[in-house]
Amino acid sequence: MTGFQEVFDGNVHKSPDQTQIELECQSSYDRDRDELARLGKKQVLKRNFGFMSMLGFSCTIMVTWEGMLVGGPAGLIYGFLFVWAGTLCVFITLGELASMAPTFLSYITGWLNVVGWQALAASGAYLCATIIQGLIVLNNPGYNFQRWHGTLLLWAVICVAVLVNTVISSLLPKIECVILIVHILGFFAVMIPLVYMAPHGSAKDVFTLFVNGGGWQTTGLSFFVGLYGHVFSFLGTDAAIHMSEEIANASTNVPRSMIVSILLNGTLGFAMLIAVLFCSGDITAESIIETPTGYPFMAIFVQATQSVGGSTGMAIIIVVLGICATIAFVASSSRMTWSFARDHGLPFWRSLSKVEPRSSIPLISILTTVTISCLLALINIGSDIAFNDVISLTINGLYSSYLLAAGLLLYRRATGSIALPNACEANPKIVTEGDNVAAQGMINLTWGPFRFPGPLGIAINAVGCAYMIIIIFFSFWPPTRTVDAASMNYSVLVTGFWILFSIVYYFVYAKRVYKGPLMEV
Repeated sequence: MTGFQEVFDGNVHKSPDQTQIELECQSSYDRDRDELARLGKKQVLKRNFGFMSMLGFSCTIMVTWEGMLVGGPAGLIYGFLFVWAGTLCVFITLGELASMAPTFLSYITGWLNVVGWQALAASGAYLCATIIQGLIVLNNPGYNFQRWHGTLLLWAVICVAVLVNTVISSLLPKIECVILIVHILGFFAVMIPLVYMAPHGSAKDVFTLFVNGGGWQTTGLSFFVGLYGHVFSFLGTDAAIHMSEEIANASTNVPRSMIVSILLNGTLGFAMLIAVLFCSGDITAESIIETPTGYPFMAIFVQATQSVGGSTGMAIIIVVLGICATIAFVASSSRMTWSFARDHGLPFWRSLSKVEPRSSIPLISILTTVTISCLLALINIGSDIAFNDVISLTINGLYSSYLLAAGLLLYRRATGSIALPNACEANPKIVTEGDNVAAQGMINLTWGPFRFPGPLGIAINAVGCAYMIIIIFFSFWPPTRTVDAASMNYSVLVTGFWILFSIVYYFVYAKRVYKGPLMEV
């Protein structure tokens, strides 16, 4: 009878090690569930991601070394180092927030983040589509470059992202682990032939030559205006936060994956930048800047390898990784949309907050995200300049949302308003279903397992906030001093529109249903 009972309980043939692993997994699951319950949220998504799969997700979504090829020479070495250090401070700060409350977002912060991520999903697919068009031009100079071709290619990339995020969504963590390996191996597959075959420039030109291509009054001003490309290459690090309800041991693994991905991608990106600058010859030459492919890195590849076929193979690696990044963009963007809709912050929140019961994925939010990307792609048919102005929300929206969250953390940290975990346990607060975080006055805001204590933490938070103010300020500037209607940067208009829209929506409807992050348990 005992044997049958053991079979029924599933305990036969289990070694002590297996039992210990199961207990650890159960302990991690209980901890994640309890942390969500402390925030008043029910566990409805499956926690399929671990540290390595989320590291792959974060590294893939940033595509930093690939961005050094796509982004051009703006900012050069010192601009990259400035952005790398600033980004690290920003996401140490957001990592501390994620460790405390992986799902917390306020109304304006939520709107800015949702809009920024929707724009990022569209921009990722757009980059892949136009690089593919550039490869067609490289291999067939007679190809007539049409914008509607790019829109169709963008839709094709989006279709791949939809397939992975819906039909085979359960395999996404394993896919991200594979992509992490491809991301690293692809770096060497591009770097080695580039460095070995290309003629090398002088170290003096690489490290001391500053180019004021925008005609600004000073080189320093040109330096800050030119940071845009580097900032874009580090975007998406907060994807781990939006996926936190699908990550085991989220309060630890989310900040760890963000910081490690910044360090890893920053190292690869810096190495690729040095290689490109040494191997590009005169990077301001017309043959590189005015290449018919639209992407200078393709001209650099051809110049280095003297082979169109070899250059195409190297560029295909970047296209593949770009498509993989778009898959992650859609995943993270849909989770951000779902999370904010769950708190009644978006129109049609009843539908957007639903989770498909069989797969435990926010299917409607995923389909909404890709639909928005496909609709935005129609703008590209009429004007690629107008499309670029719309997707300029990637930096403005995301960094504005980061600044709001980080600024509030810095204020509460400096005033001692964040409790230690032991203090919270000694003086718990009873929360009932239907309450909201705002109504509690953030009494339950306590430090998580990831934080930099004391003055060091305050200094990192302050540097991160100062960096974000600089980036937001210069992100609204045009690329050159002399502008016309076509070259003007309209991102301030687009960002202002969405902020105004969210405020109007709040006073017209949302204030009756949005009371801050809702307590579900």
